[in-house]
Amino acid sequence: MLRPLATLCAVVLLCSGCAEIAEPDTAVQAGYGADSGEEVSLPLTEAIARLPVAKEVTSGYEREKFHHWVDADGDCQDARTEVLLEESRKKARGRCEATKGVWLSAYDGVTLKRPGGLDIDHMVPLKEVWESGADAWNAEEREAYANDLGDPRTLIAVTAATNRSKGDQDPADWMPDATSYHCTYVADWVAVKIRWSLFVDRAEKAALKRTAAGCDDPEITVRLAQAGPPEAGTGQSGTPAGGSGEDPRFDTCAKATAKGYGPYRKGRDAEYEWYRDGDKDGTVCDS
Repeated sequence: MLRPLATLCAVVLLCSGCAEIAEPDTAVQAGYGADSGEEVSLPLTEAIARLPVAKEVTSGYEREKFHHWVDADGDCQDARTEVLLEESRKKARGRCEATKGVWLSAYDGVTLKRPGGLDIDHMVPLKEVWESGADAWNAEEREAYANDLGDPRTLIAVTAATNRSKGDQDPADWMPDATSYHCTYVADWVAVKIRWSLFVDRAEKAALKRTAAGCDDPEITVRLAQAGPPEAGTGQSGTPAGGSGEDPRFDTCAKATAKGYGPYRKGRDAEYEWYRDGDKDGTVCDS
């Protein structure tokens, strides 16, 4: 049985009377691993208005609690390399490690042809994630966020200098140098917070509203992350609950193949769309 995703107000964002939360009685629970398949679409200003507000957690954070840059699908490309290969504006060189390509750092408008000057930034920094709900996550959930390739807004390649300027600050304290990117930055920040069921503090929410007021109120669509790994009774072995005839969904290909599922081919298997095809050969979960 999957654990519930936060509250209906925090996650689904479809109720019309959700009140802001001054101090939640329990920590907001986060999404995990594979996408749940449920999508939320809202205008940016409405999405911001419905973000739950709570006081940040001020202790306990350690970067080591978020195991990042893992190779979840066993294709020799860790999450950092996957982002570099995906975001290069020209086909990036290298298979297990990106060595050359063309990258535009959206935070400052700088173009680079080699990855040495790039960092992979977590749109919502790990410390900020901890302070806005992830203190209640387990180690596997934190690893899933730190390596989230299910939504391209979670991880972004930017210049090392601008990433380090940002640090762990939220939009109340830091915005990208490229002012033309501010609307996108705020929309992506909000999308990640919704995807992972994270709350905001009051100053952060006020800053998001100020920036969004100068945008054209774009609609953001977010696929919610799954609340927890499959457990007995949800289709981890045999046909999944609901009788769709598809294999059960796992948070990584590695876990699917460990249970004897796969491979899945593009255009033939619906399950192909659940996983990232790192080497773009049209097959996933094949090892």
